[in-house]
This record gives sequence, C-alpha cells and structure tokens, in this order.
Amino acid sequence: MAFISPAIWRRQASRAETIRSLCKRQPSATAMQPVSTQHRSNTSPTTVSLVSLGCPKNVTDAEVMLSDMAKHNIKIQASDAENPADVVVVNTCGFVEDAKRESIDAILQAAEGKERGTKGVIITGCLAQRYADLLAEELPEVDAVVGFEHYHELPQRVRALAANEKQESLEKVKVGITDVPFRPEHERFRLGPKHSVYVRLAEGCSHSCTFCAIPGQFRGKFRSKDWDSLTKEIDTLVEAGAKELVFIAEDTNQFGMDFPPQETRRLSDLLHHVASNNTNAKWLRLLYCYPSYFTNELIEAIAQLDVVCKYIDMPLQHISDRILKRMNRPGRKHTEELLSRLRQEIPDLALRTTFIVGFPGETEEDHRELVDFIKTNRFNHAGFFVYSEEEGTPAATYDDQVPLEIREYRRDELVSIQQRIQEEIASERVGQVLHVLVDRIENGHSIGRCRFDAPEIDGCVHILQQIEPGTILKVRILGTSSFDLYGEPVE
Repeated sequence: MAFISPAIWRRQASRAETIRSLCKRQPSATAMQPVSTQHRSNTSPTTVSLVSLGCPKNVTDAEVMLSDMAKHNIKIQASDAENPADVVVVNTCGFVEDAKRESIDAILQAAEGKERGTKGVIITGCLAQRYADLLAEELPEVDAVVGFEHYHELPQRVRALAANEKQESLEKVKVGITDVPFRPEHERFRLGPKHSVYVRLAEGCSHSCTFCAIPGQFRGKFRSKDWDSLTKEIDTLVEAGAKELVFIAEDTNQFGMDFPPQETRRLSDLLHHVASNNTNAKWLRLLYCYPSYFTNELIEAIAQLDVVCKYIDMPLQHISDRILKRMNRPGRKHTEELLSRLRQEIPDLALRTTFIVGFPGETEEDHRELVDFIKTNRFNHAGFFVYSEEEGTPAATYDDQVPLEIREYRRDELVSIQQRIQEEIASERVGQVLHVLVDRIENGHSIGRCRFDAPEIDGCVHILQQIEPGTILKVRILGTSSFDLYGEPVE
C-alpha cells in the first residue's frame, strides 16, 4: 500500500511550532539552491513512499506522481521503521492553519526516517508551492521542494537521492508558476479502490474571496481542461474499472465557461456525454460547486440523468449578509433562492456544504443567524472550519479578528447541531431500500456508500455479509449508528 495515513505522522514537536510560526510570514520568491549529495553506488531497486494530505485534488496529483515513478521502474511501497523507503515524498496541504500544522508534522516525521535508512525527503503540494524558500531554509534535512510545474522531474530526483548521486542540474528548490498547464491524468497509480476515482475538470480559481489564498498564491486562476483531453481521461479511467466518477475542481460547475467562444460545451454537456458514452460508469458525483454557476441546463441534467447522483457539494461559507459581503461571496437571497430551486427541481437531493466560523467581525447575532439557517435547512452533510488568518489575504488584515476561543466555541455548537440533524436523517432511512456501492471488506463485513454519500467525507453503509468491492446492490436499511447505516442485501 503506497498511501500512508496522515494519522501515523501526527505528533507534537517544539521545532514544528517554530516552523509553523514562520509559515505565518508572507511567502517569498523562489530561490534556486543546488542539491548537495555524495555519490554512492546502489544496485538494489529504488523505492519510494508517498504521504498525501489534503483534498482530492492532492490525491489526483499523488496518483499521477506515483504513476510516473512506476513507469521509471521505481518501486512504490509503504515506509515504516522496519522497511524504510529510499525516498519519502510528502504531498502537503497549505490551505488553512490546521492543514499546515499536519503537513509540517508529516515532513518532520519523514525526515526522522533518515535515521532508519531513508535517503531523501521531497516536499510537494500546496505548502511547497507557497512556502518553498522558507521550508528549504528551516528544514535542511529536506532534500528537495518541488512545485506543481516540476512534478515531471520527480522520478529523476527520487533516483538521484536513492543513489546519493549529485545532480547539478536539479535545484533544491524548484517551484515555478501557479497557472500550470494540465498534465495528462489518465494514467494513475491508484491510492483508493479502483471503482471510485476523482476526475479533475479544472484547476485554480478566479474569485476574490477575502479569506482565500488559492488564486494568488498556489493554484492560480481558473482554467478548464480541454474537452478532448478530459473525455479521453474519463474513457481510460472507466475502462480501468471506475464505476463512480467524482468530478472535482475549485469551482466544478464553472467547467467550460472559460472556453473560447466557438466551444460551447459545459458541465451539463459533459454529464450527458458520459451518460451516453461510458455506460460502465454508474455514478457521477459533483463536489466543490460554486453557488453562481447553476445553469438551467445543469440543473436539468442532474435531475434527469439516472447516472448522476442526486448529490451536490456546494460550500456556502456563511449566511449573514454582512459577513458574506465582507467575504466577497454571493448574498443570502441568492443562496436561499438557489437552495429552494435545487430542492424543488431535483427530487431527493442530498446537499453537502461547508461554513467558516468566526470570520473577522462575526457577532453573536451573525452566529445565531447561521445557527437558525442550519437548523432550518437540514443539510445532509456539513463541515465547519474555524476561520484561519491566511497571510496575503484581505481578511487577515481586518482589525476585528474574533478571539480563537470564541471561534472554537461557535464551531463546536454548530458541529453538535449538525450531528443531531445527520442522525435524524439517518434514522429516516431505516426501512428504505437503497443502492449501495461496496468500497471494502473489513472485519468480516462489507462497507459501502449510498448515492447520498461521497467517498471519505460522508457516512457509510455496513452490510453484514462479504461482498466484492465495486459491486452495486440493493440494501434494505435496518438500523443506524450515529449517521452510519446498517443493512442487508435485497434479493
């Protein structure tokens, strides 16, 4: 297994605290530093392990990285104390403070592996793109910091580090631009089950949310994959066994809106195309939709195409007009009208969303407005994030920052409310017959998901039989455990 759970990396370290505090500085320009290694012959197979943190976009990057390495005859393995890999790649997340903390801990843990035989540590991902010089300066045991534009160099770097070869042509820090052209993503070394796969439709974001550093600092402006490359990728993934395609981007439903005038196809057209041409794809799922891009055609496609899960992930961030205006997000009236329309036109729609808690200037009145909104709307799934001051963003400069203890208290209140809502929704499923996609077998029974649950982030359905992963079957729901479901197959 190539993917190492982030949980095994978590630890407390005084040095990590130092690096974290430094990561609050303004990101600097990228320096070029030569790799300094000594030559040593090595006839054994080169091995690499990869730790991937953060969102599905990072998972996609990691799978393509590992595929590149496998094509260069680099053996992919888990790395542990008994069997350290030659090189560990830490694919980091740098979106908010908690993600930075987890990434720093993972880097430090990987570097400790050098005491047990690991020869090199490479940092990739958003933290590398955003803080390359700082990481290289403060972590001398890290051998390379590589940005998105230079991922194609990773096999060469891994081989050089594994062999202790000096590579004058490879700088220690090499990041490059944020608006990186798309690389082919149809060849993957899969980290998850082959029947469910993330498909990146676009990259970057052109919005100006005041809390977010994505457009300017590490993912660049919004740009869609071209139609032919994307549909070829989908064909390849489905032929390789993918039954569930999970469409992702920073703003998934904006796909195609940046195409030249002569190219009129959009996300609704893609859904119709896959439904007609990839009959082995049984579930299509939309994550990371933006509230402003639900066209009539898209809503109609979601509602009418059986293959499209009646599931939309749409981060809303808040509901108070005063806070939304400060965030530079669509207002409450637009949000409520959209939610009403989606629920009216797409029967049995499951909605997932996320909210930022404790944004600068958020009053108790703003918070109560959000509490009431969540109670009224009963989202199927919702995540709540304590606001994180991100350097280089307008919101970080606001002088009315909410104290951390208040942010956390408000977050905990919302989590408690949402948990009760999800438990109620789960209880309402008892007695229903649902289609379930089996993900894995664990402790003698099968664990899968229904159409209302996205992989990794939502609930599960436990089936008290062993069923082949990738199977889609009807399951009668018999009971619940929190917001997970238990059931039995229906003949």
